[in-house]
Amino acid sequence: MKIAVSGCLLGEKVRFDAGHKRDAFVMDALSKYAEYISFCPENMAFGNPRPSLRLVSNKDNTIKVESNKTGEDLSEKLRAASKADLESIALHSLCGIILKSKSPSCGMMSAKLYQDNGFVESKSDGVFAAMCREKFPLLPMEEEGRLCDAWLRENFVMQLFAYERFEKFKVNATMKELVAFHSVHKFLLQSKDENLYRQLGKIVGNHEDKSFAEILSEYEFLFKTAIAKKSSKGKTRNVLEHMSGFVKSHLNAKEKEMLHEQIDDYAAQIIPLILPLSTLKLYAQKYEIAYLLEQTFLSPYPKELALRSDVKCVK
Repeated sequence: MKIAVSGCLLGEKVRFDAGHKRDAFVMDALSKYAEYISFCPENMAFGNPRPSLRLVSNKDNTIKVESNKTGEDLSEKLRAASKADLESIALHSLCGIILKSKSPSCGMMSAKLYQDNGFVESKSDGVFAAMCREKFPLLPMEEEGRLCDAWLRENFVMQLFAYERFEKFKVNATMKELVAFHSVHKFLLQSKDENLYRQLGKIVGNHEDKSFAEILSEYEFLFKTAIAKKSSKGKTRNVLEHMSGFVKSHLNAKEKEMLHEQIDDYAAQIIPLILPLSTLKLYAQKYEIAYLLEQTFLSPYPKELALRSDVKCVK
């Protein structure tokens, strides 16, 4: 898959101080499964080393880009470079974007927004990040600072690979294949948003006898909307309980007790998600429960990323 990434996170010396912010997860883990497209509108506009920038709130609610050193208005230069970088990355079939946190160009609601008096008013999207959101509203997008959180990282990577699967699937999709695609994504979608999962089921049901092109378009929009949702401990627990229903008739009392204890322990943040999932997969393999084994929720991305080994999760 192709992912656009802030150049400094790739180890490129494009920062205002001619340094970089090489990110270990991006470069040492995710890079094995992705081709990176570099961007840095600030470096394109001003080169390096350069004075640092800040965002300033105008009285008309617009945002100005200023030099921290001279106070010069650099808004037009940065917007022009951001537009050029946006057009450049848009030439690629992207599956996601990873931005630099707190940056006046690339921060996602993490860039400081100042008042004229120099006090911080709030936080905002950087200039380039705002353009990316507008241009690619359904594209997986995150900043590296938030990817330090294990739960947010797992959600983002799950979204990336689900997005890529749909992009490959839709090229030669048929109605029969769409039904199968929806079926194997059942538990992944339920872990994100039960309501959207049911709406997607209605689209696949096609009770209004729409053309396949229309169905696929509606499904794509809602599928990409659903996978962008964040899972939670509660939703994941419900999915685990639902999945356990497919194996319980094969288990003895002690095995059932152990499985439900693992699910409870996951919900209590005593053990990581990988443990009950591994148990469910083991039973599904042992008793040849094909429906469970084909579910993408069991393996939504390469296991080598080991993103389900952290105990922490949200409610």
